[in-house]
Amino acid sequence: MREFTPSERVFFLKKAKEAILLQCYPPNEELFYYCYFLTLKERLRRLIFDNTEAYARFLLVETMKEMEDTIKYYHQRLESQRLPRPDVKGMRFIEYLEE
Repeated sequence: MREFTPSERVFFLKKAKEAILLQCYPPNEELFYYCYFLTLKERLRRLIFDNTEAYARFLLVETMKEMEDTIKYYHQRLESQRLPRPDVKGMRFIEYLEE
């Protein structure tokens, strides 16, 4: 979390809260990495410009594809662990990350 900018931290925490409260995912390591890679994908999305040189654009697009595959992997793992209702202890996970 230290490597993120303040706006990226807000994005990360928003995604974590949505995942715990709305999608009923358990607060665990998979959830952390799922939100982490979603945040990195958002960072990459902001980097892709039309004026970027072809080679740099190619690297960004390829990195984005890999990021999407990783996100899909963690999403599938979280789906298999989905809870019937939100975990009340999940907010402790969010509080811990906010520190």
